[in-house]
Amino acid sequence: MHVFKSVSLFCSALVFVAGVNAAGEIKAVQLYSQDELLNLINKNEHLSRVVLDDCQLVQDIKARAETLKIPSYQFLWGDMLAWGVCVKADPERGISFIHKAAEQGLAAGLEQLGRYYAQGKLVQQDKERAVVFLREASVLGYLQAQIQLAELFIAGYGSPYDYEDAYHWLYNAITADKTTHKKITSCMQGLEKLMHPKAVRKAKRPLNS
Repeated sequence: MHVFKSVSLFCSALVFVAGVNAAGEIKAVQLYSQDELLNLINKNEHLSRVVLDDCQLVQDIKARAETLKIPSYQFLWGDMLAWGVCVKADPERGISFIHKAAEQGLAAGLEQLGRYYAQGKLVQQDKERAVVFLREASVLGYLQAQIQLAELFIAGYGSPYDYEDAYHWLYNAITADKTTHKKITSCMQGLEKLMHPKAVRKAKRPLNS
């Protein structure tokens, strides 16, 4: 996987598209900045935001995905195509663009592909392939991927050689969400049953040490 490179130079530009609100007044829709779009993606609000903006930014999103090849916009455009949001549904092209984002190291793209292959959503179910994508996202610190990866390990998929890394990431995870915290605890307990006590002790080291 290539290292994800920031392209905020392109995304930070202010781009406005004319629209009309309920009162008949012209309003302007600002194109999402890199940080804003990544935040929307991480909160799974990117598709609803495109709809909320009355689908006015479709051509700008497409251009940044297809011409500028910006990973976050490739992911957004891919999701729009996959689920038919503001455009005609084309799952095959949609997954292709999510793959392009993942190939550039976008953690959300890697996680989503891993989740889709694990669940058999839009693609043929392949849990071993899911492990590969989720591990890449986990290395980048994507907590959702780390939890799903641990769940697959506990279910018998993946390599035992990776248990220590999975435990290490979860042991150092920080979250204020109680449900997520419970999932982390459950995953750690499940991994402990599969690991040698010495490996568990080693995994309880500080992050990046």
